[in-house]
Amino acid sequence: MKTVNNYNSPENPDFLNDYLIHIKVVKMLADRTIQEYFLDTRLFLKYIYEMNHDTGKDLADVDISGMTADELRNISVSDIYNFIFYTADERNNHERARYRKVSSLRSFFKYLNKVKGIIKDDPTKNIEIASPKKAQTKFLSLNESLRLLETAGSRDSLRDYCMITLFLNCGMRLSELVGINIKDIDFTENRLVVIGKGSKPRMIYLNNACVDALRKYLKLRLENPKAKNEPALFISNQNKRISKRRVQQVVEDTLTSAGLAGKGITTHKLRHTAATLMYQYGGADVLTLKELLGHESVSTTEIYTHLDREDVRQAVENNPLAEVKNGRDRGEETAELLEMPDDPDDNN
Repeated sequence: MKTVNNYNSPENPDFLNDYLIHIKVVKMLADRTIQEYFLDTRLFLKYIYEMNHDTGKDLADVDISGMTADELRNISVSDIYNFIFYTADERNNHERARYRKVSSLRSFFKYLNKVKGIIKDDPTKNIEIASPKKAQTKFLSLNESLRLLETAGSRDSLRDYCMITLFLNCGMRLSELVGINIKDIDFTENRLVVIGKGSKPRMIYLNNACVDALRKYLKLRLENPKAKNEPALFISNQNKRISKRRVQQVVEDTLTSAGLAGKGITTHKLRHTAATLMYQYGGADVLTLKELLGHESVSTTEIYTHLDREDVRQAVENNPLAEVKNGRDRGEETAELLEMPDDPDDNN
């Protein structure tokens, strides 16, 4: 998805441009989230403008650059419900997409009401819409995770093995893994810094498996004279920072080789896998996992500030994959883990 990079577009009314700047600078939302809010809000404004002026144009061609604050003040709860019906009936938006649009509009009208004071009453305040049913989270079982690591280790790519090890042990996001620079790694403290959502730095602790995989890969990586000026940890065959799509392909290929294709597992599902393993086997509680994964929650922000970060380190250390290393020296520990039965509640 192409992200918003122009917050002063002449195609937008001033209040929309101001709103985009607000959620970027003040709210520090991720570019992808801003793009979704922008598209949802712009579509709604086009819909309202067309209802008011009846230009006869397709919504994609409706010009809202001259839309006024008075038109915002006249928007009612019924207008919003009619818009949601329109997205379902004419645009075939599914339940989750409609729910997201309501969330986008709530953010927009809250800004107009509370921050700018453009409108006196927030029409989204009393909007009722059912939360979409949550799809069951997909993840690999412990035995499947071990099989994926075994397969990655047999493919003669220290880089690919290292990436999959970090996904399964640290639960990092795809963008976080791709963004790692060599200087971000601290082997003295066995930790590294990644840039999470909202461009916020986050500390990730490294267990033995991660340290071992990183040291072996880095030895090879630093011996490459063609990439000596490239700061990225993970590089492509062109000796440049590896792309997100290439990482996804590596994971997809390794899953296929491991006989785990067709399960709906992605790089993000490997993040779910890490969290699940640490919760089931590592003794990590939910709050520790939220800290470890870099999740945002207004209601628990204060709790996070009092959380002992040693708990976060311990959760990583206790990941059942923490001692799985690439090479023949894995020994009996791997064999013993492979003999452990899968969780009976695992639906994969």
